Amino acid sequence: MKITTARPDDLTKLLAFREEAAAWLTRLGSDQWQRPYPADRLLATIEAGCVFMVTDGDETAATITLTADAEDGLWTELELSEPSRFVTKLTVSRAYSGQNLGGLLLDWAGDRAYRAGAMWLRLDAWTTNEALQRYYLRQGFEYVRTVREGGAVNGGPRVSGWLAQRRTKLADHGLSNGAT
Repeated sequence: MKITTARPDDLTKLLAFREEAAAWLTRLGSDQWQRPYPADRLLATIEAGCVFMVTDGDETAATITLTADAEDGLWTELELSEPSRFVTKLTVSRAYSGQNLGGLLLDWAGDRAYRAGAMWLRLDAWTTNEALQRYYLRQGFEYVRTVREGGAVNGGPRVSGWLAQRRTKLADHGLSNGAT
C-alpha cells in the first residue's frame, strides 16, 4: 500500500469516504460524524498539504490528516509549547478493517512527526465513542483529559474533546511513500 498527499481533485472521494464511515458509525449506535463535513474546510486542509490517502491499487483504503496546528481550546499553553503534531480524521475503509491499517497509519504519523522534530503525536477523539478511545489506548496513546466545553458553535458542548498523546518515534510502518 502507498501513502500520498491528497490533491484537490480527491475532495469528492474523501467526502464520500467520510460518509461511508459516518454510516458505519451510525450502525454501531454512535452519534459521531452525523453532520456532513464542510467541503470548503476539507479542501483548505487538502490545499495545505495535511491530508494523506492510503491507496491499494486504485482503491482508497484509508485517510489521515496530520498537522502542526492544534484545534483551539483543547490543549494548554504549556502543551502547545511542546513540539507536536496532531492527528485528525483517521478513517479506514470497511473493506480494509481488521488489518491494523489504522495502527500502521498512526505509526506512520508518529514517524513523520518525529522526523519533523515533534516530541508528541496528539489527537482528540469523540467524547462519547468509548470504543474509539479504547482503540487509541491500545495503540499506545495515554489519556490526557476530556474537554467538554468550548465547541465550535457558540462555545457550546464540544463533541470531540477526549485528548490523548504518545511520544513520537521512528517506525517501520510498511507504507510506501508516493508523491508526498
